[in-house]
Amino acid sequence: MTTFADLGVDQDIVDALAEKGIVDAFPIQEQTIPLGLPGQDIIGQAKTGTGKTFGFGIPVVQRLGLDPAPGVKALIVVPTRELAVQVFEDMDMLTRNRSTSVVAIYGGKAYEGQIDQLKAGAQIVVGTPGRLIDLAGQRLLDLSNATEVVLDEADKMLDLGFLPDIEKIFQKVAPVRHTMLYSATMPGPIVALARRFMSNPIHIRATDPDEGLTQANIKHLVYRAHSLDKDEIIARILQAEGRGKTVIFTRTKRAAQKLVDELNDRGFNAGAVHGDMSQEARERSMAGFKAGKKDVLIATDVAARGIDVDDVTHVINHTIPDDEKAYLHRAGRTGRAGRTGIAVTFVDWDDLHKWALINRALEFGQPEPVETYSSSPHLFEDLAIPAGTKGRLRKLPTTQSVKTVPSDTADDAGQRPRRRRSRGGNDSAPAAATSGDGTATEDAPAGAGTHDGGGSEHRDGKTAPRRRRRRRGSGAGGPAAPAAG
Repeated sequence: MTTFADLGVDQDIVDALAEKGIVDAFPIQEQTIPLGLPGQDIIGQAKTGTGKTFGFGIPVVQRLGLDPAPGVKALIVVPTRELAVQVFEDMDMLTRNRSTSVVAIYGGKAYEGQIDQLKAGAQIVVGTPGRLIDLAGQRLLDLSNATEVVLDEADKMLDLGFLPDIEKIFQKVAPVRHTMLYSATMPGPIVALARRFMSNPIHIRATDPDEGLTQANIKHLVYRAHSLDKDEIIARILQAEGRGKTVIFTRTKRAAQKLVDELNDRGFNAGAVHGDMSQEARERSMAGFKAGKKDVLIATDVAARGIDVDDVTHVINHTIPDDEKAYLHRAGRTGRAGRTGIAVTFVDWDDLHKWALINRALEFGQPEPVETYSSSPHLFEDLAIPAGTKGRLRKLPTTQSVKTVPSDTADDAGQRPRRRRSRGGNDSAPAAATSGDGTATEDAPAGAGTHDGGGSEHRDGKTAPRRRRRRRGSGAGGPAAPAAG
């Protein structure tokens, strides 16, 4: 294997990588770093997960020097917020032993923090097109000295309609620059963009060997499943032997949130990434998944662009993707960095035609998905699910259940207090059902209701119960509230 030191990478960057256990270079890195370091323009054709971030990130950091002057010298443009966060983290790690500062610029978060970092002299900007143009238009972001420019996932930029924004950005950066463009595919508009804004680029294609390896490392299972049985099947798969971090894809935001709630209710530790969540909630959920605090992540296709986690063991397609490209993108979340993975796809009866097209395009040789139920013996055999497994975690440690269930709910549905005291009579009734010693409320001593001076009426057998109920329902709670605690 080729090490980063063998490629001529500065020792401080080699050390920063080694601290994370990264020593050997991936194929795309072996090919691009020696060209990028001296300033050769590069078109790198590689999909997410092949190590392309370090392929362009290391040359950018090294070319800026150990102690670059304040102000934006390098610009990395990415299509999505999630990818911006991911690339920022990698670049921040590469600059750990240097004075170089990195800032992430993207929508969905307040301007102030990003502007403060720019004013403080950040030299590397990682950003999405919309926010970059916004800040540049307000003269808060000066790109005129950016001599290192990277376009990451250019084909996704095309899909999302960002190409006009990219052209505007190129008008704002330094005319003489070092440019690197990365894209999984090379459609005509991307080729035209490269010709227009790059200088004699070398085209490096690293997808074939990596894709072959990835496909060989992934076991593909396709089941025709009933929609009402899917949650039960998934819950059993999540108890398979060797199951680690798992990504589940749904077609809609609503389905994603519904599945999160369902799995958490069954005792699993699940988070979500979808468009109805705030950017901060999405980042919190993604960070929890990367750190292992949550081991199940439910995502929609658009929100999943930034999922770059090496140790995902299972991918589950709750609903079938629209085409073979989307299928490969989803399945590619597992089997990364030489590891093995399992991709499970559920095909509804109405979607059999979609599977037929995907099967033909990818030459899977599985034209007919196997009809599968949560009790099917082949499901247990295919996925190494222990016999007798049911769709709920039967044994959940008491300490874990106390800690994890409220935090999951807070992450995905907004913070909420552990105990709520309602003002409504019905809600407060259970809280007042017993006294401190466990005696039923109706047998409570007469003095319990005399705090407003109504002791004489309280001794009346007819009126006392009525007055007690009214006072508790009014929100005062009386002495019954502490008894509930």
